[in-house]
Amino acid sequence: MDIKVYIESGILELYVAGQLSESENEEVFQHIQQYPELLSEVLQIEAAVLKLTKAVSPRSVDFEALKKKLNLKENKVVNLNSKKSNWLAYTGWAASIVLAGGLLWTLNTNSSLQNEIETVSMEKQLLEIKIEDARNDLAEAKNLLNILRDRNIVPVDLGGQGNFENAYAKVYWNKADNTIYLDAQGLPNAPEGKVWQVWSLTLNPLTPTSLGTIDDFNSDDNKIFEIANANESQAFGITLEPAGGSESPTMEQLHTLGVVNTAP
Repeated sequence: MDIKVYIESGILELYVAGQLSESENEEVFQHIQQYPELLSEVLQIEAAVLKLTKAVSPRSVDFEALKKKLNLKENKVVNLNSKKSNWLAYTGWAASIVLAGGLLWTLNTNSSLQNEIETVSMEKQLLEIKIEDARNDLAEAKNLLNILRDRNIVPVDLGGQGNFENAYAKVYWNKADNTIYLDAQGLPNAPEGKVWQVWSLTLNPLTPTSLGTIDDFNSDDNKIFEIANANESQAFGITLEPAGGSESPTMEQLHTLGVVNTAP
């Protein structure tokens, strides 16, 4: 057998593509077992087809490029049979291209399916996070309600002052754990470069003690803030101060003020 003629006939490509009859397959298989050169060629064709599935886009298959990658030479077809040799040569690489296209389509389909699975999984995780956040928010809300309804809580209304008569806030003071809960829904967002500062006051003589600034006021949605207060407060006030806060309240920026009710 002329190995070179047999290889250039294109029959090995048809064999790889599964386009031969049962008897032809058997014949080629026997030749492959007999001639190591044919086995090597078959392995190279299979490797080239698999390589194409990674190198060529499934949406635009370059017919000429595929022939080059398969290393097929249509201009050097040698007749095995005068009626069939040309057909075998062309059909050989054409069948390989069909095989490569099928593999490409399969890989593309699997990739799309994998992307869909990942998208669904991500959406499920996001939904679970949202559900968990909602549960946490609900738990926090219930906990806050229980705190505000505690019989030991001292409520203090803070009314608007001077030019800020529309402002308002409310303090819930828990003396047992030295904590106040400030509901500041009635205050506007702090302007740029400014910050709300909370004060504990004793009235005689008037002595303010800073309870700190509310730096996250503008970004907080519910406008309820937990603040430590170990002072014997007689009143609470809120002023608008420069960023970083002030050592003493700016009285011209006193927006709200409320006196603690000491009546039994």
